[in-house]
Amino acid sequence: MLKGILAISGQPGLFKMVTEAKNSIIVESLITGKRMPAYTTSKISALADISVFTKTAEIQLKELFKLIQESGKMISPKATSNEIITLFGEVLPEYDKDRVYVSDMKKIFQWYALLNEKNLLIDSEEENSTIEKSIETSE
Repeated sequence: MLKGILAISGQPGLFKMVTEAKNSIIVESLITGKRMPAYTTSKISALADISVFTKTAEIQLKELFKLIQESGKMISPKATSNEIITLFGEVLPEYDKDRVYVSDMKKIFQWYALLNEKNLLIDSEEENSTIEKSIETSE
């Protein structure tokens, strides 16, 4: 689901890793489709490695995206801080209010919207079962 999807500090949006170079990796923007090098000096985070703090433990970003998808709720890009906090609390009521900031919540919703728009939120397991079902029905 999130394999190969990266967030690069200081760059808008998300990126897909294309290949590795000598001192960098080549990434492709999910927004513009343009390719560029991301150097080792950049702070690069793989979405698959990101977690959100809850009161008891941490929840993987992939699991949080599933909760957002199940809730069917999204925020407007111009939503106020209070609206973002309210919606995030509805999606993940047990989030740690001291360690999860509004900027984090907004970024998570923006990432979700971008990945949803690009149809990158489908699990490979779900995708495989969908493909298998379509093959079975066509036979």
